[in-house]
Amino acid sequence: MKIIIETPKYSFWKYNKTEKGYEKVFFSPLPTIFNYGFVEGTKSADGMEEDVIVIGPRLPKGSTLERETFDGVVKFLDNSMRDDKRIIYISGFRSSVLLAYYFRLYALFKVFLYIFREGKLTKCRFEGIEFKEFN
Repeated sequence: MKIIIETPKYSFWKYNKTEKGYEKVFFSPLPTIFNYGFVEGTKSADGMEEDVIVIGPRLPKGSTLERETFDGVVKFLDNSMRDDKRIIYISGFRSSVLLAYYFRLYALFKVFLYIFREGKLTKCRFEGIEFKEFN
């Protein structure tokens, strides 16, 4: 699988890859504590590619990774739709507690984002993390 990084670790801006390049989608009050991207050629329930978070060193926007499997999943509901994020672990600090805290705050932020941008109240919810066992 080919993973493409859209939003580098520590970025406050959320980006989406388009035909014109990488467009800013929104400014987050929380810096991204991981690299954020997608699996090329896939589709998720929201009509976009399947989301991936990459735990490890900061990777530049547009970086690509090849992987056969994932190391876990963040279970997430966004705009009342299933929007899980696959996890790839490269190296460094790995904490389910920190990721859970981040995604709980992110879900709350997304609720307010939908209210202010689209004038609608919708469900955004963190529902847990599953990591595969590491040797």
